[in-house]
Amino acid sequence: MGEVTRHIGLSLGADICWPLCFEAIMKELDLRIPVEGDTVRFEVERVMIEPFDLRQDCKYDLVVDRLTHWYHTSREWIKKAILLDDLYVFNNPWSVQANEKHTTYCAMMRLGMRIPETWMIPPKTYEPNPDLKLTLSRHAKLFDVSLLGKKLGWPMFMKPYDGGGWRGVTKVDDAEAMWKAYDDSGKSVMHVQEAIHDFDRFVRCIGFGPQTHCVLYDPSAPLHERYTTERNFISKDEEEHLRKITLTINAFFDWEFNSCEALRKGGLWYPIDYANPCPDSQVTSLHMHFPWMVKAYVRWAVFCAATKRKMRKNQDWAPFIAIADTDASFEEKLDRYAKLADERFETARFEEFSAKHLSHLDEVAWTFFGTGAAKDAVRQKVAALFPAHEHEKFTEHFWSRIQDWRKLEEATLKRA
Repeated sequence: MGEVTRHIGLSLGADICWPLCFEAIMKELDLRIPVEGDTVRFEVERVMIEPFDLRQDCKYDLVVDRLTHWYHTSREWIKKAILLDDLYVFNNPWSVQANEKHTTYCAMMRLGMRIPETWMIPPKTYEPNPDLKLTLSRHAKLFDVSLLGKKLGWPMFMKPYDGGGWRGVTKVDDAEAMWKAYDDSGKSVMHVQEAIHDFDRFVRCIGFGPQTHCVLYDPSAPLHERYTTERNFISKDEEEHLRKITLTINAFFDWEFNSCEALRKGGLWYPIDYANPCPDSQVTSLHMHFPWMVKAYVRWAVFCAATKRKMRKNQDWAPFIAIADTDASFEEKLDRYAKLADERFETARFEEFSAKHLSHLDEVAWTFFGTGAAKDAVRQKVAALFPAHEHEKFTEHFWSRIQDWRKLEEATLKRA
């Protein structure tokens, strides 16, 4: 028995701010955690893109993946390392690859969630294919896409079945707008979805392992203001309801890191968009909520790496569907779904681990987010997104939001 090192790899795309903060906080924590007679320490390293031998060893115990949903070389390296080296990765690359928004709608309909009425329509145009003309002439029916307006009502939304960062999402108010949106969709397979009218809350619930954080969301605002700074915008019972929905969705698809959007109308919640297994982690979007996100990264990564948590390599939907097939009410089913999710995420074990080994994280993060290093991380992200003449303005804007968080957090730390 002695000192062992767990290696955490960061597989990154255009990420700038959160990795800098993650690395700095991990360094400041300087963790030494007793696990089964050993003292576990941690090293954080950025995963590089390079040719690889399928049989070569993987040095990492855990990889935080922010890249492989679109960059295939890294995705296939991660698949190799999971199968041959028992690497732990969030999120499961096979699940991210296979389960697009269409599947998630169908699955959560099966579990009884209030998903708006949704249709899929064939693409407007196609890639050239020798069999295409014969296939379409024999088996494709002509249709009037605008007739869906009579079924779903105006306005409604047209969006790609597989989603992707608000790509191609169009609100259509009438038949003319519907035809234009369909013409513009090109080769994309599209969903047409009923709009939830007169909703009074639009909430995005971020899930990271068993951790959740609800934010009042404003999709009509500029990107950097969509995550609002409102507090106490839903009741504790509603927050718990959204937590259960988020954990159910994430556990069902083996997504440890995801965000779920839901609308409230007449006191009922309607999940509308929840296949986001690489959600925005940038300070330029999250501002006041950014420190929560970074701490969630740290807690879940440290817990999984320290305990050598085993990755689920096969999805198992049957226990959820067995609950769905009972005669219980939806709220009773949701309680049982969430209990199953908590078991899969080891929520009780995680909370005990965090209380014992990461109790100082809140104070370390509070201190760090008042430093020049933290502000420089904000500045670097701003510089990557905004024109030069706006760098100072937006750096100060996002930094002031983080300082507002620190003021609120300080009161919590004093009470503790």
